[in-house]
Amino acid sequence: MIWLSEVGKRIRLERIIDRKTRRTVIVPMDHGLSMGPIQGLEDMAATINSVAEGGANAVVLHKGIVRAGHRGYGRDIGLIIHLSGSTSLGPDPNSKVQVASVEEALALGADGVSVHINVGATNEPEQLRTLGEVAEACDRWGIPLFAMMYPRGPKVKNQHDPDLVAHAARVGAELGADIVKTVYTGDVDSFRKVVRGCPVPVVIAGGPKAATERDVLQMAADAIEAGAIGISIGRNIFQHRDPMRMTRALAKIVHEGFSVDEAMKELEG
Repeated sequence: MIWLSEVGKRIRLERIIDRKTRRTVIVPMDHGLSMGPIQGLEDMAATINSVAEGGANAVVLHKGIVRAGHRGYGRDIGLIIHLSGSTSLGPDPNSKVQVASVEEALALGADGVSVHINVGATNEPEQLRTLGEVAEACDRWGIPLFAMMYPRGPKVKNQHDPDLVAHAARVGAELGADIVKTVYTGDVDSFRKVVRGCPVPVVIAGGPKAATERDVLQMAADAIEAGAIGISIGRNIFQHRDPMRMTRALAKIVHEGFSVDEAMKELEG
């Protein structure tokens, strides 16, 4: 049973991580729960089609949006079901709770599941318990676990502090994640230490809408140089004037080693 689940996990990981480059471009679209129907997420099928055609490896959706986002046409794309939730209207948006199960995700055809853990949040113990329990279920069912690990809470003064980011990433690995997503620390050297301290593959979050397109491309290129296996960027892709071109430009950096200047040319067409 354990051997079979390990095979299943490897097969599903190949739907999320490119089997040739061993890198990935993931586009999270779980923002509707926390922020509402923001720009770019009104027509889920159209947005998913755009990033799929641009070369994204996977998208992250909540369970109730899978039907709205399923196209039945175009290029295939990996599906990661998000199991955590909170809203910006709640008393503490950093207090994530589990809102779906691994079994539900499998029934929906997921290639992976994700959980969001805020290390330092007021309900950190409950979030860590959830991470451990989900990791155990993922191992049992042979489905990859994508852990979004952030240092956030009353004691966290700087969410990009390299030591805190490294700690949060390591917590994900310690409790069984197959891929860890965390914030970029701002420079190659400090993020390289984050990657070295995390014994599972790391991808970077995109964060809020960036000031310029070049900023997004530069962050992706720097993260890859630091040892990340890819990116997990949402708003800076699906809120772009042309999500397909932005996805393609980032995919060229991640999978083909394009420079930022070369990626800018790809973006500008």
